[in-house]
Amino acid sequence: MTSQTLDWAGLAAAGFAYPDGAEAGRVAGELAVALVSADPVVRDEYGYTAAAGWIRAGHLDEVLVAVGDAAAGRFRHPEVQARTFAPLVLTCVLARASQLPGAVPEAAVLRWYDGFAGWYPRESDTRGWDDALGWLHAVAHGADAAAAFAQALPDSRTDLLELCARRMTARDTDHRYVQVEDARLAAAVTRILLAPGLTAGQATGWLDTVAAAFEGSGPGAVPAWAFNTFATLQSLHLHLTRGLADGGVPPHAGAVAARAAEILRMPYHWLG
Repeated sequence: MTSQTLDWAGLAAAGFAYPDGAEAGRVAGELAVALVSADPVVRDEYGYTAAAGWIRAGHLDEVLVAVGDAAAGRFRHPEVQARTFAPLVLTCVLARASQLPGAVPEAAVLRWYDGFAGWYPRESDTRGWDDALGWLHAVAHGADAAAAFAQALPDSRTDLLELCARRMTARDTDHRYVQVEDARLAAAVTRILLAPGLTAGQATGWLDTVAAAFEGSGPGAVPAWAFNTFATLQSLHLHLTRGLADGGVPPHAGAVAARAAEILRMPYHWLG
């Protein structure tokens, strides 16, 4: 590998085989540049595809913490596409870390979680797709990361459920979910609920935050945040009823589904 930047088009044509002789730190640096690009081909088709494959294959194990730190740092980036691809990279890093016991200090995971928790419910640009920037998907990408953090930090599961509640009820948005964000968020909540050890109160408690968001609501047009919340609760009810193909139905699924249905009776008063 020469001192030139990576030949992304050539790597893509070769199926993203890891470059011969490439030093992991330098590759991580080039990935960090690609992953903030406003060009969706460079960021998504090249940078993220390469990062996901190379992290999964262990090519970046020696710099895994640095890759995670760089991704978490992008939650404060001024450009939306950089922020919204950060959780995707962290999801990959956390999945790889789970296969390498002791390789990633818990302090690092907690550091990443702090950055994620500060960003996820507050991201105001919740568009799934932009014609110029391509996929943004803050809600969906963040949902994937929330599920990954629940595996890495099991003691944070109730906090993560609360974080998902705050995300779905965040009012600072004009965008309705139109790119299956509701299902991605519902799937993440289901995965968090699948882990054993939660009490019924812990499994349902986060829905108090959702219910509180509607206190004082009356007749009138449905704002985007309320539409998004209703869509997510409907999707969650389906996920809790059917379960996940790779995990089944969570403990306390009936109690959570019943609580979600109670909230849904507010807009859907005709429900039985």
